[in-house]
Amino acid sequence: MYNRHITPLLHEALADTPVVLLNGARQTGKSTLIQVLAEQEGRRYLTLDDHVTLAAASSDPAGFIAGLPHHVALDEVQRAPDLFLAIKAAVDRDRKPGRFLLTGSANVLLLPNIADSLAGRMEVLSLWPLSGSEIAGNPARNLADWLFNGDLNALHIPPCERAQLIDRLVAGGFPEAVERTQERRRAAWFDSYLQAILYRDVRELARVEQLTEIPNLLHLLATRSASLLNFAELSRTSNLTQTTLKRYFTLLETLFLVYRLPSWERNPGKRLVKSPKVFLSDTGLLAHLANWTAERMAVENGLPGGLVESFVLGELLKHLAFSAQRLTLWHYRTQSNIEVDFILENRAGKLTGVEVKASASVDSKDFKGLRHLQETEPDTFQRGIVLYSGREVVPFGEHLFAVPLSMWWGTCPI
Repeated sequence: MYNRHITPLLHEALADTPVVLLNGARQTGKSTLIQVLAEQEGRRYLTLDDHVTLAAASSDPAGFIAGLPHHVALDEVQRAPDLFLAIKAAVDRDRKPGRFLLTGSANVLLLPNIADSLAGRMEVLSLWPLSGSEIAGNPARNLADWLFNGDLNALHIPPCERAQLIDRLVAGGFPEAVERTQERRRAAWFDSYLQAILYRDVRELARVEQLTEIPNLLHLLATRSASLLNFAELSRTSNLTQTTLKRYFTLLETLFLVYRLPSWERNPGKRLVKSPKVFLSDTGLLAHLANWTAERMAVENGLPGGLVESFVLGELLKHLAFSAQRLTLWHYRTQSNIEVDFILENRAGKLTGVEVKASASVDSKDFKGLRHLQETEPDTFQRGIVLYSGREVVPFGEHLFAVPLSMWWGTCPI
């Protein structure tokens, strides 16, 4: 079993909050994690993937909750949405911390009326697929915080070997996919995973006219991962109306299959107006959909930039889930098309820019966007990082550094 770095936050939340929800895509390890916690704490564990349990919870939510012990772990609660109101009523009668430990494979923050019903009573934590650090068995060191303002000389980073990076890209982070070393068997797992989500979760969350349209849209988004989200272009290419397209896209977001990264703007009121970027958040699934096999990448001259950038996005999200500095994540793009792939921002408005290069070499022009950010935001800019598939941490000017991508799985104290 993998050591999940978010576990200490779960313990902290259960110590002072009546309801704690662990949110994430299917097969990220939520059930395994809360079963371990339930056993350690003497909680009763129930899953709504069990038909009898689901029937009981759906037919009489209040009676179902009333019949449970005081501390319980409920898995896949999005399958019975009416449970949230019953849990709210139970918590309002007794607000003792840690009463309900829940998991959901649909983002409740995007489901109408559910999140609001437990406002002030529930803490939501995210469990993403395995990080490179978790796969490697490294300690729970927050690498997003370290990139943001940590001592870049405090950790040893091994060289980023091309073959090792390719393995990381095609494996992704779903535990079962990671453990399948044969490409054919891993592809079979991804096919089964997508089919299960299509025929169960999509049907439960929304009425969809043509089930074939969802996987077709997901394939289309895979070719555009790490690019600006353009609904007009996607509508033309997919032959879907924009109304239908946006509905399907939101459904894929709700299931954690795609991620919308907003644009940073000095004026926070304008940030949601500018175009976001779209990502598939797991590179194993992305590589599978886009047919980027390890064999194919091994003979190509370079690695696909969108795939490598999506890998960094996934790693950042996994570490931001337990960031001590509570960092937020953005992308940066000016009207003159000067870009920075990612911006990390703290509560005080301080910024660190992160660029991603799939190549093993870096030169001064790769810092163009970061230098622009440094010049235009001198009061808030802390540092600029270019992540590349090279061998050393190299300074490229004041507060500018090149850092190997192997930092995500190979760091250790000096």
